[in-house]
Amino acid sequence: MKLAIDAMGGDNAPEAVVKGALEAVHSIKGLEITLIGNEKEINPFLNDSTNINVIHTTESITADDEPVRAVRRKKQASMVLMAKEVKEGRADGCISAGNTGALMSAGLFGIGRLKGVERPALSPTLPTEDGKGFLMLDVGANVDAKPNHLLQYAVIGSIYSGKVRGVSSPRVGLLNVGTEEGKGSELTKKAFELMADAPINFIGNVEARDLLNGAADVVVTDGFTGNVALKTIEGTALTMFSMIKSTFMQNFKSKIAASLVKNDLKQLKNQLDYSEYGGAGLFGLQAPVIKAHGSSNERAIFNAIKQACHMIEENVTTTIESTLKEVAKEGADD
Repeated sequence: MKLAIDAMGGDNAPEAVVKGALEAVHSIKGLEITLIGNEKEINPFLNDSTNINVIHTTESITADDEPVRAVRRKKQASMVLMAKEVKEGRADGCISAGNTGALMSAGLFGIGRLKGVERPALSPTLPTEDGKGFLMLDVGANVDAKPNHLLQYAVIGSIYSGKVRGVSSPRVGLLNVGTEEGKGSELTKKAFELMADAPINFIGNVEARDLLNGAADVVVTDGFTGNVALKTIEGTALTMFSMIKSTFMQNFKSKIAASLVKNDLKQLKNQLDYSEYGGAGLFGLQAPVIKAHGSSNERAIFNAIKQACHMIEENVTTTIESTLKEVAKEGADD
């Protein structure tokens, strides 16, 4: 199993990327990793090169670059070369914590879409109260969507949750303004009809307030709504922890109370930690592509690597393509 990783992507690159890769090759049997980036910056952290190769380049795509233009003009950028490794068969999948839009462009131009996939989806796994988490797609790859796109997201999410996350008969919900059938916009009403007839465990509409309660294993929405929901969840979590910390630091008594519940608060924080869930999959491409969080530490990179490995081992890409073909055929027969 071979992975290509953009060593220069993310706030903590290349240190976090290299250390995460080292942990992965020591933990995952048969894994080989190619790091793409500046050797002078990578080598100080690469204390063991067993099963790790480096492709040297000094060019990279930054957070400020315009995605499509950067991918087309910066031919030697670490992210572009990463996608090239996959396209030319030297890697089975790839990972980057860099510019999200650029990774989408590199994936589309460099790797290509699966047959039958109209638009790939960006799909992170988010935490729930019971610790199981749920998959949300799309969260920003496509701000405009059609009903058939949401149907494809539902099928893709169901396959990934079953194959990689090990969820038996994943419950698929459609994010909406109410749980009743017939609620929402023309987009959600039509998508509801399509999902109800699809070969998935569709449970109907779910509301945003119920997401973290584990209302569904897969939550489907358009990229605009999904991105707003994702950032609202992230912002609320950060604000709540900041408020809790401020409350406990108010006086001597509250500081004593904080010391008594320190371990419990740490456990709660870990339960909400994005790094334990890997990265967001760019589903619908011809190979596994994982977008790690921009602020990923080595633990997050390691989990993103495990995520990519599971996708490869379980032939998720092939299963998505074949299932979508069956759905399209059934739709044509109807």
